[in-house]
Amino acid sequence: MSESQDKSPQSSTRIVAGQSATPKRPLGLKIGIGAAILALVGGGVAVASAVNANNGGTTPAADSAPAGNPAADLKLGYFGNVTHAPALVGVSKGFIAEELGSTKLNTQVFNAGPAAIEALNAGAIDATYIGPNPAINSFVKSQGQSINIIAGAAAGGAQLVVRPEITSAADLKGKTLATPQLGGTQDVALRAWLVTQGYKTNVDGSGDVAINPTENAQTLKLFQDGKLDGAWVPEPWASRLVLTAGAKVLVDEKDLWDGSLSGKPGEFPTTILIVNQKFAADHPDTVKALLKGHVKSVEWLNKASDGEKATVINAALKEAAGAELKADVIDRSLKNIVFTVDPLAGTYQKLLADGVTAGTTKQADINGIFDLRALNSVSGEQTSAAKLGKE
Repeated sequence: MSESQDKSPQSSTRIVAGQSATPKRPLGLKIGIGAAILALVGGGVAVASAVNANNGGTTPAADSAPAGNPAADLKLGYFGNVTHAPALVGVSKGFIAEELGSTKLNTQVFNAGPAAIEALNAGAIDATYIGPNPAINSFVKSQGQSINIIAGAAAGGAQLVVRPEITSAADLKGKTLATPQLGGTQDVALRAWLVTQGYKTNVDGSGDVAINPTENAQTLKLFQDGKLDGAWVPEPWASRLVLTAGAKVLVDEKDLWDGSLSGKPGEFPTTILIVNQKFAADHPDTVKALLKGHVKSVEWLNKASDGEKATVINAALKEAAGAELKADVIDRSLKNIVFTVDPLAGTYQKLLADGVTAGTTKQADINGIFDLRALNSVSGEQTSAAKLGKE
């Protein structure tokens, strides 16, 4: 078990897409696709009102991070994916709990971003590792009142993998593809890319190419059963589909990012760390402690040997997701990912535009989405917010 259990009591709950974010609450009726669309595109008023009520209708405006008392506990979300290795390592090796000190660490494991955002907006968690598009969508819907991005975690590690007989984009017409969840980062990436290939898609799943948002483990099974033609998924699921189900890579997302927006060719934000603005305003010391543990985790990932990384991540995946990965799968996954605290802020206007193209968000001003002051204080570096927030 992790060191954190000796230093600070910790509990964990697993949440999958569509499941209630409240621990130990039974799974309710599945929400229809129409309700999901409303939640993604038109549900901002309720979120903004709830957060405005807590924030007094404003975001923290101080030029430096305010002082405050540590929280009694920190409820942290993350996914059982290799792209969330900074969370997996930070929790399992006790880096985060150690920095939190007397603040109790509680964790919840999610399958996809929109479910984690729902939990954060409902107060079931205080911070979460997540993909950038659900974070953007929450910020837009709440008119800038819900979340702040406080660090990057991982870049790269997402691919469109398909059946071997599909050799080009032209072969996708009439096919069925999967993504982890409607409005998630890979879902937006797929829909935006299909538009560049001349295809029309709709958020209800219809169009020239059918898109079926599906929990990752089910995607693997459906692909093996011949019920899916491909999927745009993060690691380790892309590698699992390739190495265990015979899929091939049609699009490696890193090839779509030339570095003109971030200065880092081939890198695009896959996992970031966000926090509820109200929690951050009330407990800046706790947020800073979380970031200290996060930075330690990323540093460890970038210094550890391949074998050590695979062993620690696999053990953490077994704890978080219920199963370890085969050696070839985790090795391939890790080769596709860069672990970094830089959220690559220069890419976010394009990510927003892709969400608009996909139909899962609306055009908006995202200035203020970043608050990197605590990160830069902890890391000693000057990570840029690309004029989209504080740094």
